[in-house]
Amino acid sequence: MTKRREFILGLGAAVVASGAPQAPALAQARDKVVMSWLPIMQTMAFYVAQEEKLFEKANIEIEAARFQAPNQIIDSLVSNRADVGAPGAAAGISVLAESQFPGTFKVFGLQGGGIGVNRINDGLIVANASTITSFADLKGKTLGHLPGIQWRTISRHMVRKAGLDPDKDVRLVELAVGLQVQAVIAGSADATLSLEPVGSIAVALGEAKRAMTNPVAAVIADPFYSGCSLLTTKFIKDRPAVARRVVEVLDEATRLAETQYEKYRPILPKYTPVQAGQIGIVAQPYLRAWRDLNETDLKSYQALVDVFSAEGALKTPMKVQDIILKPSDLG
Repeated sequence: MTKRREFILGLGAAVVASGAPQAPALAQARDKVVMSWLPIMQTMAFYVAQEEKLFEKANIEIEAARFQAPNQIIDSLVSNRADVGAPGAAAGISVLAESQFPGTFKVFGLQGGGIGVNRINDGLIVANASTITSFADLKGKTLGHLPGIQWRTISRHMVRKAGLDPDKDVRLVELAVGLQVQAVIAGSADATLSLEPVGSIAVALGEAKRAMTNPVAAVIADPFYSGCSLLTTKFIKDRPAVARRVVEVLDEATRLAETQYEKYRPILPKYTPVQAGQIGIVAQPYLRAWRDLNETDLKSYQALVDVFSAEGALKTPMKVQDIILKPSDLG
């Protein structure tokens, strides 16, 4: 078994990938690109690109692979089963994989939310009758989070910063996106640290609520980016022109999603757990295109990486600047 394969198994895929909307077959040959994605709000630019047929216009055929856990996105890229991690790929796990296999990824976008930008990225979700109002109230309780090392590490950090011991005081459990609200309502989890649209769905159902909004931004960095857009370096090396067009498409889709969010709300039920009657309350994500990344964005990303170091998940310190896509990378 190769070291790369061991890394993939170590992350532990929790859910098998399922089919997703794909570009229709066309008579004209197009450049085929395999893209992995997660049904969360951070992936909004990908949804917009699909709906506006931006990939087709760029002569690209997307083979979309939908997953339910962040680690699965990275697994598919590390194993070269996919070329691109759509917006919303796990920013922290990407760094862990890069630390083990230097030169595997390039980041070309960041996604999240924050207090200062008034965009919701995550929330501490509890049942309506719950008395939990913060992470400090979780002693002796069960906290659910997305499967994989990224949100386990973030959850441990949040618990620790609240003055509790994540190994003794709180029971952490992995829950796929679609199971989190039900777990809180049913009582199998006392709370969940959830990405949008879980919080909006909880509020819409009327049986759960956000005990805290954007708690991670308040503790780690504001704005906070837990998602990123990824290219494999193999894809860049083998097909630089196609990789460039993918970046251009997703940058354009990011601009559309940022400036015309109200227009694109109705597409959410097609790609996420959001139902038609809930689209009006779903929070808008904060999306950063490659061409717009600035020093504030990179400092925020670095803050997440530093948490992985502090929690022992990342053994060797890393600078995020080293994995950000540069124009020269595309030839």
